[in-house]
Amino acid sequence: MPEAPKFELSIPGRAPLCLKHLVLDYNGTMACDGQLLPELIPQLNALAQQLTVHVLTADTHGTVANHVTSLPVKLVVIPPNNQTQAKQEYIHQLGCAHCIAIGNGINDELMLHDAAIGIAIMHHEGVALSTLQGADIAINSCHCALELLLKPTRLIATLRC
Repeated sequence: MPEAPKFELSIPGRAPLCLKHLVLDYNGTMACDGQLLPELIPQLNALAQQLTVHVLTADTHGTVANHVTSLPVKLVVIPPNNQTQAKQEYIHQLGCAHCIAIGNGINDELMLHDAAIGIAIMHHEGVALSTLQGADIAINSCHCALELLLKPTRLIATLRC
């Protein structure tokens, strides 16, 4: 298996980060009512040049495969039970120190908490309070979250100590 691309980030007051994986929730994060937000497509294509992009979802609406098959992402549908732990275990297998995680639901809480950078999304479906508290950053949309990665000085400005 080829080495994952790398996204290196130096944030003042923190240890340097060598990020390899972007792990995104689908519903409420990348999608509304099961429909992929179209403005994310060019961003995901660009970020896939720097990071391995994973879509990790419970697939509430059963539509994710129809919307992401043409994108450069690895799709993982998690089982209906113990979803919070399943998402947490997934990023642990990748190596938390190399992961950026983005989500909004309660089942994203531990994934965002354990990732090197956890970003909570408060968009159409809102955000679970515990997930918000476990994140490093809260932002109003997945589009804006992905812009933080495409324009990392924004990320640095928010997270510098």
